[in-house]
Amino acid sequence: MKRLRGKVALVTGASAGIGRGVAIAFAHEGADVAINYPDKSEEKNIKAVAAEIRKAGGKAFPVMADVSADAQVKRMVAKVIKQFGRIDILVNNAGIVSTAPVEAMSPATWQKMIDINLTGVFLCTHYVLPHMYKRNYGKIINNASQLAYLGNNNLSHYCAAKAGVISFTRSLAREIGPRNVSANCVAPGATVTRILDKVPQDHIDHIKKTIPKGRLGRIDDMVPAFVFLASEDSKFFVGQTISPNGGDYML
Repeated sequence: MKRLRGKVALVTGASAGIGRGVAIAFAHEGADVAINYPDKSEEKNIKAVAAEIRKAGGKAFPVMADVSADAQVKRMVAKVIKQFGRIDILVNNAGIVSTAPVEAMSPATWQKMIDINLTGVFLCTHYVLPHMYKRNYGKIINNASQLAYLGNNNLSHYCAAKAGVISFTRSLAREIGPRNVSANCVAPGATVTRILDKVPQDHIDHIKKTIPKGRLGRIDDMVPAFVFLASEDSKFFVGQTISPNGGDYML
């Protein structure tokens, strides 16, 4: 359908998982895509994603930046603007996960989670938004989690960060007001990506038992929500959260 024909997207955390799937899907829909990755350890993966984007007919622009680092994010946005002239779609996808009970969680572990999963969303939005306001066009899509609503053992820092993403998105949507710029969320259920590698198997088995569909989500279960929110089909969605989660949590 080429619903994103002629658009430029910046997808953070695009070297693997949902970010990778979204970036490639956007290219299939006609977009050129700036694909962010955090450090040199992801260079091989990001090159593979770039190749898939080009195969789909889009232009790919890999750009390295730690989304929790102010100066790096500022440089990243400037590089993308220089390369493509604009950013029509921002997908704040970059994120991490770790597990620990509150009493055993170090303050550094807590802070790292907040810095990447929440502050990263703010920083990328902070530097992209003025360009969108100037052109009076933009789609901001933030990746949250159904755990923002549910909570979960040993994931208090992750759940708090993702709940913050949803509240940030709602507040931002009100600030944007009548402009032709939107901010919405996708809150995926547990999805089979490498981010689950650090989650104990017994915890994953417990999660499966709570999902009416009886399985974890796949990347291709999540991607259509991002494509929808990036397209003009979502023009009257304001501050909303779409949650493809197999019935794990019913909004």
